[in-house]
Amino acid sequence: MVMETIQIRLNQGLLRLIDSLVDKGIYSNRSEVIRDAVRRFVWEKEVGTVPNNGDSVEQIREIRKILSSQPIDLDEINSL
Repeated sequence: MVMETIQIRLNQGLLRLIDSLVDKGIYSNRSEVIRDAVRRFVWEKEVGTVPNNGDSVEQIREIRKILSSQPIDLDEINSL
């Protein structure tokens, strides 16, 4: 999948929090943190909330397994 590059500005407090997640090994880099946050935001607006109790990437993988048995366009969801 081809990804586009965007520029965002964040304050130092948010960057420290993001870097902390990367330093702990929860995410591999800042971009992964931000992509995950955007996925959660879009998912919540489109489908409903994702529980905030751990690694949301793994949670979304599990949700995708469940949804794959239903008539939902996963390509559309995966493109988010």
